[in-house]
Amino acid sequence: MIVGNSAQEALTNPNEVVTKALLRFVTLPSRERAAVITLDNGFDHTKPNSFGPGGLASLEAAIDEAVAAAPKFIALTGKPYIFCVGADITGMPLLSERAQAVELGRYGHRVFKKFKDSPVPTFAFINGAAMGGGLEVALHCHYRTVSSGAAALALPEVAIGLVPGWGGTQLLPNLIGIAPAAQVILQNPLTQKQLKPAQAHEFGIADAIFEPADYLERSLEWAEGVVDGTVTVTRPEIDRDMWDGVLYFAKHQLDERLHGAVNSANRALELLAAAKSATFEEGTALEDEALADLIMGDQARASLYAFDLVQRRAKRPAGAPDRNLARDVNKVGIVGAGLMASQLALLFVRRLEVPVVLTDLDQERVDKGVGYVHAELDKLVGKKRLDPGKAAKYKGLIGGSVDKAAFADADLVLEAVFEDLKVKKQVWAEVEAIVRDDCVLATNTSSLSVTEQAADLAHPERVVGLHFFNPVAMMPLLEIVRAGQTDDATLATAFAVGKALKKSSVLVKDAPAFVVNRLLTRFLGVVTAAVDRGTPIDVADSALDPLGLPMRPMALLTMVGPAVAHHVAETLHHSFPDRFGVSANLAKVVGAGKRGFTDAEGNPDPEVLALLEVGDSPSTAEQLRAEATEALAREIRLMLDEGVVADARDIDLCMILGAGWPFHLGGVTPYLDREGISTRVTGARFLPDGAANVPQ
Repeated sequence: MIVGNSAQEALTNPNEVVTKALLRFVTLPSRERAAVITLDNGFDHTKPNSFGPGGLASLEAAIDEAVAAAPKFIALTGKPYIFCVGADITGMPLLSERAQAVELGRYGHRVFKKFKDSPVPTFAFINGAAMGGGLEVALHCHYRTVSSGAAALALPEVAIGLVPGWGGTQLLPNLIGIAPAAQVILQNPLTQKQLKPAQAHEFGIADAIFEPADYLERSLEWAEGVVDGTVTVTRPEIDRDMWDGVLYFAKHQLDERLHGAVNSANRALELLAAAKSATFEEGTALEDEALADLIMGDQARASLYAFDLVQRRAKRPAGAPDRNLARDVNKVGIVGAGLMASQLALLFVRRLEVPVVLTDLDQERVDKGVGYVHAELDKLVGKKRLDPGKAAKYKGLIGGSVDKAAFADADLVLEAVFEDLKVKKQVWAEVEAIVRDDCVLATNTSSLSVTEQAADLAHPERVVGLHFFNPVAMMPLLEIVRAGQTDDATLATAFAVGKALKKSSVLVKDAPAFVVNRLLTRFLGVVTAAVDRGTPIDVADSALDPLGLPMRPMALLTMVGPAVAHHVAETLHHSFPDRFGVSANLAKVVGAGKRGFTDAEGNPDPEVLALLEVGDSPSTAEQLRAEATEALAREIRLMLDEGVVADARDIDLCMILGAGWPFHLGGVTPYLDREGISTRVTGARFLPDGAANVPQ
């Protein structure tokens, strides 16, 4: 971005897709005129409206022209399905000076404030997705309606290392109250939640809600009623006595979860506190400074890098073959009917809408698996998330059998049985004797070699790994494993299935534990080894807190399950004995049937402590943190050298989508680069300078 004499020149983004503000005048039933400004970047809903410097300039010109025409009121709306999704963040990495970042905040404030200060009544007709600056410009309008069909209503900035910097932190709490505002600005982004239109209306963000079919007509009619005084708009009285208490509680929750590691959350808290008594001008000036500090900070750059991975790279997987090679999948077989297999069956039947048949060793297990799918479908109907007719259709598509002959006409068979190579090889031998030669065989193994599973088959080229993460319905990552002889048609089919299942697929080499489990096992191995040496469990558990990870190590171990973690550690120890150990104490935890090293409250379990045999060489939290992060850096370098993935971006994408590692870390490699760990340990950065940080 080039510094110039005007705000627009100073913030020029050559890559901006300009959202134009198209002004027209409409005749109301009263025969008076209203001005309607429609935001439209010229593309369909798959490329949403956003505000870059060009878009802000267009909006400023439109509001000035509309006010000058003195209509009865001014309405701001968007193109079909999209209101506006906020600032054009593609230009933010181009900012090289803090003064430019300050000007970006001021420019947005100046333009949006014209709606707030307009002598003509202003209305926002939120007809579709409204996020970030899109929702903030709506908050500047005097009144708002929302379509019941609108999707993605949110202020998500904190999750990408920023704050709602165009008035959101000042306007929202003074419109709806501090408690719901804190939910929208802090809690929702950090838990990846958005508002539904009905909730936005209930909170008071929208003054009225109308159905999509005649949304614009109803909104215009309602707006004229407001101006004429025939429609009364009531707003909640803001309780300022509870303001400080709400923010104290919010800070406590953030500290408990993020341990102060996320700068954007801390700054958002400060801005919400200021909104209690600051004037609008004072509050927005604070927003400008906070936004500039964050934009010019490494956490925001790492967050924007992570956002780009999830939004772009995940949709164009590196190394995926020509999609035209993919075979049609019209029937799916699943070997196993346990919990994981049943979850997979539910996912396949809902997304592919094809027959899915489960098999297992006896009828009781098969019936239990099919029953699980039926029960989950009934739950979705009860929550009004699934039409009863659709549920009935899906139930009709789910079948079960104790005989694998049911797979004879399947196009894809997926195994989800016990993690034992002999068991899996036996399963594939039985399945191959039944299915067609072009049927794709997929394993959901979390750590075993796909190549070895296929080694004795007549057609090993049609075997591929589809490593799903638990819970299947929620976790977005799918590691697609290319075995030694997997052909392009099989791989293309795997990617097509992943896309149909609405998963983000990453191509990985057939290497022990692939990406996520390999790195998490390396990470957990360092922690459990420290416990074995005598490090207190609470010290080991809290050592990584400064990273702001979504889960402490002991909670992660409990979620994965000690038995699974121990098995994966054994698998990796067999392949890499110098780096992956097998904890004797973890084996004792497994043998005792315990849930982990800690109890349900996260405190060291006294019964487990009694089992442990530990040394007398404890680590401090700082020593353990250094050891764990250095181990991650070494392992990532080795994985890249082995060609496990195309490059470091896929490592980060896997950790974000498969392990929930936060945006402010950029996944993992931007953090290791930023802290100098990657250079110190491996001799080089993982990413080019400036890719996920402020350029040095």
